[in-house]
Amino acid sequence: MSRLSLKPKILDWYIIKKFITTYLMALLIVTAIVIIFDISEKIDDFVEKEAPLHEIIFEYYCNFIPFILNMFSPLFVFITVIFFTSKLANNSEIVAMLAGGISFQRLLVPYMVSAAFAALLSLALGMYVIPPANFHRLEFEQKYVKGTRFFNTNHNIHYQLAPGLFVYVESFSSWNNSVNRFTLETIEDNKLVSKLTAASAVWKEEEGCWECKNCFVRSYDEHGNETIQTFAKKDTAIALTIDDFYRRKNVVESLKIKDLDELIEMQNMRGDKMVVHALIEKHTRIATPFSAFILTLMGVALCSRKRRGGLGINIGIGVALSFSYILFMRFSQMFVHTGALPPWLAIWLPNIIYTFIALFVYRMAPK
Repeated sequence: MSRLSLKPKILDWYIIKKFITTYLMALLIVTAIVIIFDISEKIDDFVEKEAPLHEIIFEYYCNFIPFILNMFSPLFVFITVIFFTSKLANNSEIVAMLAGGISFQRLLVPYMVSAAFAALLSLALGMYVIPPANFHRLEFEQKYVKGTRFFNTNHNIHYQLAPGLFVYVESFSSWNNSVNRFTLETIEDNKLVSKLTAASAVWKEEEGCWECKNCFVRSYDEHGNETIQTFAKKDTAIALTIDDFYRRKNVVESLKIKDLDELIEMQNMRGDKMVVHALIEKHTRIATPFSAFILTLMGVALCSRKRRGGLGINIGIGVALSFSYILFMRFSQMFVHTGALPPWLAIWLPNIIYTFIALFVYRMAPK
């Protein structure tokens, strides 16, 4: 086999087939285990809330499976590489390949092709399959699972609804969909043009507007002269709806990438602190699939040498490294919430660090 030839050979198809088959089987096994544990945890809620069996199966678990597959994808990419490559090394097959004129770089080609399959699968799930699936899963959890009911904790909310249009709400009540101490200000050329102040406002679903109660409106002309109008009730339609107060942190998990970008743009304009959750979700969807290439390179480099401890040592090292990677990915989100790092850098930091680790291990691998 030519050292530089990238034309698929029988050996390439053999590695790709074993890699993908082992990877998919591992994902299915762990998914079944996770579902069993999830059922044992939530069975009391299902019985107490009288959740229909068809909704449990089709509305919850059928939509739960893609989420689990994507969550554990990096772990099982690494374990698959560790397991399969260790067997090749223990059987001295890798030594025979290298002795037969195949370079170590060329040996990596079928592994990277398989990693691309895992990365594309993860990307497709994260971008197109999981968001609508999460929508139904979260709806089911809200309806039948304890501890998922909405309780609004936001107070003193300041938003910019549009350039020069600012709203302030002291608090929101989910019992009657009302807000207390509602203020709407219009500013042009750094000057206050009008200010609506209401003791309270109630959301009117059919009209799609807020009914302000006991309110007064101050208007200012170009000379600064003030005009005051009072209203017992006044309907006000603005780019702030009841959904903005019911939006949970995990709602970003149910948004397609286009809707997620629109939410980020809107929240950035408003100065909404919840934008960090949308930014974390967006960068995680891209960073997670990319990890397949890093972990594959690291796994091949680690296990291409035959060890005295055999398969067990390699699997132990692989599990430790893969769990540390996943833990680091979760831990890095704390840097965003504390303001230490921008979201894109915090989410990509594990990939950056483990890329250098993978390159170091690769340089130490037998050539």
